[in-house]
Amino acid sequence: MSTMETQRLERAAAPAAAGAHVPASRQSDRARPASISGALVSAGRAFAAALALEEARGTPFLLVPVLFCAGAALYFALPFEPGWPLLAAALVGPAAARFLVARHRVAARLCAAFAFAAAGAGAGKIETVRADTAMLGSAVSTVLTGRVVRVEHQASGRTRYTIDVETTRRPLLRYAPDRVRVTARADPGIAAGERIEGVVRLFPPSGPVRPYGYDFAFESYMAGIGATGFFLGMPDRQMSAGARDIAPRLAAGLANMRQAIAGRIRRHVAGAEGEIAAALIAGTRAGIPEEVDEALRRAGLAHILSISGLHMALVAGTVMLALRALFALAPGFSSRRPVKKYAAALALAAAAYYLAISGAAVAAQRSFIMIAVMLVALLFDRAAITMRNLAIAALIIAALAPHEVVGPSFQMSFAATAALIAAYTAWSNRVSARTGAGRAPPRGGLNAAGRRLAYFATGIAATSLIAGGATTVYAIWHFHRVAPLGLVANLAAMPVVSTLIMPPAVAAGVLMPVGLEGPPLTVMGQGIAIMVAVARWVADHSPIDAVGAMPPLALILFTAALLVATIATSGLRWLALPLALAATLAFGMRTPPDLLVSEDARLAALMRDDGLFAVNRPRPNGFTIGIWQKALAATGYVKPRDRADGKPEAETRFVCDAAACEAVHAGGAVVVHAKTRAAAAPFCGVASVIVIADATAANPCRAKDILVVTARDLARRGSLEVRFKQVGTESAGASGGPLRAEARFALPRNERPWFAHRKFSREARGLAPYKRGEKSRNNKNGKSGKGDKS
Repeated sequence: MSTMETQRLERAAAPAAAGAHVPASRQSDRARPASISGALVSAGRAFAAALALEEARGTPFLLVPVLFCAGAALYFALPFEPGWPLLAAALVGPAAARFLVARHRVAARLCAAFAFAAAGAGAGKIETVRADTAMLGSAVSTVLTGRVVRVEHQASGRTRYTIDVETTRRPLLRYAPDRVRVTARADPGIAAGERIEGVVRLFPPSGPVRPYGYDFAFESYMAGIGATGFFLGMPDRQMSAGARDIAPRLAAGLANMRQAIAGRIRRHVAGAEGEIAAALIAGTRAGIPEEVDEALRRAGLAHILSISGLHMALVAGTVMLALRALFALAPGFSSRRPVKKYAAALALAAAAYYLAISGAAVAAQRSFIMIAVMLVALLFDRAAITMRNLAIAALIIAALAPHEVVGPSFQMSFAATAALIAAYTAWSNRVSARTGAGRAPPRGGLNAAGRRLAYFATGIAATSLIAGGATTVYAIWHFHRVAPLGLVANLAAMPVVSTLIMPPAVAAGVLMPVGLEGPPLTVMGQGIAIMVAVARWVADHSPIDAVGAMPPLALILFTAALLVATIATSGLRWLALPLALAATLAFGMRTPPDLLVSEDARLAALMRDDGLFAVNRPRPNGFTIGIWQKALAATGYVKPRDRADGKPEAETRFVCDAAACEAVHAGGAVVVHAKTRAAAAPFCGVASVIVIADATAANPCRAKDILVVTARDLARRGSLEVRFKQVGTESAGASGGPLRAEARFALPRNERPWFAHRKFSREARGLAPYKRGEKSRNNKNGKSGKGDKS
């Protein structure tokens, strides 16, 4: 569409969107029964004009990555594994129909939208098939020999190894994973590329701690990690020839170079500051102390530790500014040559080098692609920071790694960038309109330096507010927490990051080959110390942290509101307000679960009315409890009481003996956690929910209105959440009416590739825990499940 046609549509859409000024006398004449239909007609015309204007401005192109990502997200969220014929039909059918209905614009657009979404689902299927990770089915101890791929030194003094498995013995695993991640108690000095051997205890990757929670097995499957565990003793170095393939040799050399860089950084900057500097330069985050990590999270500064768009932009920006300053020293050369393109090309090379030495994690790859698209745009005389470039980067990343679409890094990064670009574009248009109207910005008052300082502070504040507001939704969805004082922390810390941390980091990287990295690293360490001090102060003064889990509907509505607000360029942006309001209502009307049960059937948590929840174990798993506490927005938990104490208990608390634990919900429902079927049977007449931590147990109760869950059920379908509802109503239970337990498992009944390994565990097969000397039933029949001992 031509520029003149676009301008004509803009002039036509403006009065239609604004409602067109009508004299008061004529308005009174129109205030009749026909006014409603007339208003609807006017609104329809305004909507059509706005759609035509959006199409003229190229907005439909921005929807292509949105539809592609939506299709990929839908594929990963399906409760079943779609086959190739179904996906092919979903893609080919709308694509063919698009040409058949080409004359009908709306129908053609809908067919194209379905085709793009189907393409995203197909990309997810291709990635899943390509990953094809061999996952361990059940916990096992074995002697493992393999080649080290990655070494991570943790703050606790332990060392974590990522190992490509070569052989296993005593016992031989018939379905051994190809790659595992195991931890040693100390550092034996084994580097990447070397062979290692030791006795390991391996565990299959676990599922979500709660329904809709972070799925560790899914991430492990996509990363190629088939099991995790630890060494039972110190591993040994095995002498052998190096890897024959060039790719493993290059990867090992790069990993060792990163470790060497991290070691040199630690020699100049000690303590937590050195670990953070190593994380920012070499991507080694494992050594950061947990209390510092938690302070950064509570303060809203955790994004600084992740190699993301911020770091890539600062590295590329520092290199470009330095090169432009050097070129300015040669005005004759600069006037004859496109020095801006030279600086952009070298900045792109610097970003690629930073990607390599930082470990090339998926988040860093995504950030590099975004920066590369923008720098390449500069090389071809195009605007660098545009929504179109962001859409291209999103489409590339979603096509290469579709599973990233459902991860926090992708969502938060693109949400923040889209919001910033939209806000910057709107502000630039407003300034251009003011300048075109002859209204220049006011002068006088503060001097030029003061104005620049004010603009700088305002820019940081606006950036923090816009980016923080866009990413808060996804922080709540994935982590159930917010940083209420994040604006304060970012206002105080980002100038330090932009001046005292990242520029010295770039200088240290340049000077390290000649051994002169000490001075810039010292400056960087001082900047990091200031940042950590800010984070600790803000974390100590933050009033809240956990806000509870977000329902999926609220996430979808918030995302739709964000997309409309950032992609639309006309009055259609106002549609984001009702979407955001509906999302807020959906979030406010959520009903947290009354009961949570872990996937190993050992831990149960019952919510109370006072903001606490009761647990059935005196020493519960800290990791699981931490996630549950944030998801429930609880202030803490109450340990169980021994039944032998004989003390009256007025509050909701588990009362336990050697065989079972019992608790009464505030609504009157009785929850029982029993170790065996025999221990659960006496509660069939009173309990609403019975959890039996025995995979061999059958349902001991005849009544159908009792929810009985065994360890076998949880092994197959993952963790569980239960809500108590009054029979015949949809409201939460209250005193005076019978309650019904409604269960939701974390995993669907049908198998997806990333949790198909669960069916091979002993618990899922209804077997008792393994005892030394026992032979598997399946092995006797000539079969074996993953993780079986043979």
